[in-house]
Amino acid sequence: MPPVLDPSNLYGGAGADRMSPAVAGALSRIYVPNRRSNNVYAIDPATLEVVDRFPVGVSPQHVVPSWDLKTLWVANNGSRRNSGSLTPIDPKTGRPGNTIPVDDPYNLYFTPDGRSAIVVAERHKRLDFRDPVTMALQQSVSTPSCSGVNHADFSIDGRYAIFTCEFRGGGLVKIDLVNRQVLGYLRFPKRGMPQDIRISPDGANFFVADMHADGVYVVDGDSFTQTDFIPTGVGTHGLYPSRDGKELYVANRGSHSTRGAPRGNGSIAVIDFATGKVERTWPIPGGGSPDMGNVSPDGKQLWLSGRFDNVVYDIDTKTGAIKTVHVGEEPHGLTVWPQPGRYSLGHTGNMR
Repeated sequence: MPPVLDPSNLYGGAGADRMSPAVAGALSRIYVPNRRSNNVYAIDPATLEVVDRFPVGVSPQHVVPSWDLKTLWVANNGSRRNSGSLTPIDPKTGRPGNTIPVDDPYNLYFTPDGRSAIVVAERHKRLDFRDPVTMALQQSVSTPSCSGVNHADFSIDGRYAIFTCEFRGGGLVKIDLVNRQVLGYLRFPKRGMPQDIRISPDGANFFVADMHADGVYVVDGDSFTQTDFIPTGVGTHGLYPSRDGKELYVANRGSHSTRGAPRGNGSIAVIDFATGKVERTWPIPGGGSPDMGNVSPDGKQLWLSGRFDNVVYDIDTKTGAIKTVHVGEEPHGLTVWPQPGRYSLGHTGNMR
């Protein structure tokens, strides 16, 4: 994998406005996959207007930047009757290309060396390693004890990844990326529902959002043991580091259900990476359901989907002030593009 620029802050390469030449000419857009309306909305972040919308496959879950930053992939999860697909978006035009049939792509990641895409086949308890451009299958790794394999992050040296297991009590699975095999499983003390996961800037710990536990578990990556728990709010779901790598924005969805009601007890908690403490909490005025997204290139805005409210939140990262944009039905894993960084490990912009 490309060398880490600063071992004390592995997010240093994705600092504010540190744009790669690979994203030159990309339109400034917020791409929002709407799971129930089977389309993607494009928002101009300068005007907060929806400037485009187009149909994609069945049940689009996340918009994922490719490792080389040249393509945005819409992961269309499909259904039990429709096996799923990936729709490429050209960031320079904002327009979709030809959809590629791919089995059950709930989420999409890339190995740190860029040689493989990892399709998270949630329903099948399986990780499919594919060619990062053509999406041709290279190899599959079964995760039989990980029900609802879901989100992931990668060790600082790129030798392993940890994926969350959402269902049946929840937990984690650790994957050896060198030999491409399961290294082990970790169960939390409570029957939980792990969601997003992010590594600490120094690479020592992984922070795991748990929607049922209403907080974030801290896990030592190398020993694969839980070391702490941080309460954050109702329905803890999405995790996003600040551009300077000092804080972690935590989206609390306001519900313990995968089909929650609108105007729930949603909020954003801000964790100080150094202390592991919640510094401040921003409630959604009038209630809401902040879910997934990312931070603007300059770090001044946090963009999140409002999953059960059919809106997108534009959140000021200094004051917590919120603006909303109405979108399609059940918006999920939106991405902000372009973003700083040398390469993408996937999801909605896990940049390095």
